Amino acid sequence: LAGPDMPDLNSQEERRQRLLTELASTVGAVVLGLQVGCAECHDHKYDPISQADFYRLRAIFSPAVQVKKNQSVDLLHSAKGVASVDHLLIRGDWQRPGPAVVPGVPRVANFHGEPLLGDSHVDGEVPAAGRRAALARWLTDSRNPLTSRVMANRVWQFHFGEGLSRTPSDFGLLGDEPLHGKLLDWLATELMARRWSLKSLHRTIVTSATYRQASRDQAESRDIAEAADTAVEAGPSESPPREETQHEELQRRVRLLGRYPRRRLEGEAIRDAMLACAGLLNFQQHGPGVRPPLPSELVSTLLKDQWNVTPEVASHHRRSVYVFARRNLRYPIFEVFDRPDANASCAARNRSTTAPQSLLMLNSELALRLATQFADRLRDETADRDHQVRLAFQIAFGRNPDPTELAAAHDLLATSNDAHQALVDLCLALFNANEFVYVD
Repeated sequence: LAGPDMPDLNSQEERRQRLLTELASTVGAVVLGLQVGCAECHDHKYDPISQADFYRLRAIFSPAVQVKKNQSVDLLHSAKGVASVDHLLIRGDWQRPGPAVVPGVPRVANFHGEPLLGDSHVDGEVPAAGRRAALARWLTDSRNPLTSRVMANRVWQFHFGEGLSRTPSDFGLLGDEPLHGKLLDWLATELMARRWSLKSLHRTIVTSATYRQASRDQAESRDIAEAADTAVEAGPSESPPREETQHEELQRRVRLLGRYPRRRLEGEAIRDAMLACAGLLNFQQHGPGVRPPLPSELVSTLLKDQWNVTPEVASHHRRSVYVFARRNLRYPIFEVFDRPDANASCAARNRSTTAPQSLLMLNSELALRLATQFADRLRDETADRDHQVRLAFQIAFGRNPDPTELAAAHDLLATSNDAHQALVDLCLALFNANEFVYVD
């Protein structure tokens, strides 16, 4: 669960109550695509979700026992038969319990119309065991109208940068209606038919003709060039420029899946790509998170033991998914490239274009060090300048340079008396190319 750790709360009961609220809200949004958290204090203003619905969902998680690392699990076994009574909290205040509630799911999504736990409760007392298992069975039931659609929409968003519905955590009244509803239904059906295999769903999407489209076709490129030439010849005009109209048309084509949407890589993928070019990427799997060195200017602002660098140097180059995610201290390249705040669940990342992104890619210790390592790799491979340039393009872009790029690279290498530094500058320039950080 990505949520606040609440270090400023001394009351263990208040911490527990907040955690339960966060659990219910996150499960509702992430798995069901319903903003059930809006019904914590009152009935939902727009969707048919009552306050009682929220606390019924919340009650499913109330018996959960948190076991600390290396702690005996005897407590878990002793808690299996314990019954508990859960209450609706008036205005969300944990110190003002209201009517008792029975664990259940939102009525609007209860497709079978039966209690989640059957008739196992008496006078509001429900056995602690089996609540989450019952919820899991309900979520993955083929009759559930939400889980498979929400999951399929998120997988689509992962590959295209935008879901078929642009509000992946809100399938309610105020959510974005899927532009391709039948496609979303088909993907959801396929996901269930393939026993909820996300691997199979990923394969289906990436092997489709829609995914394999280019982000810009040749006809589009000619249209844009002609529009630019026409604008230059016509000179300034009070009428709206043609490029704006064409931009709107291109956006519409992207939304209708007439072309692949050009999108920027996440900060984690950019770091991994730079490490791969430098020949340093460590593919080791599993294990605890690693803490690579931070920039010196950031280290000077930290308290003692706030970021203890992992002693094993090889671990510093592991894939970014293994970099330790601290809530109040984000790794710089991840932060400037819009990594979300870990204190709250994030349905979709923002995509900003800012000056700090360019400054980091040009001047940061990380970029300069990896550009140097990239240049060292090229120099170790071959001493021929032309071969070094071609190899650099092959590693960074997966293709050979065209004649214009080849000439520009040789011009750059000729500007410095220090041959190795010139090669470092070329590698840094490749890191900063649009082709390196964007998926076409």
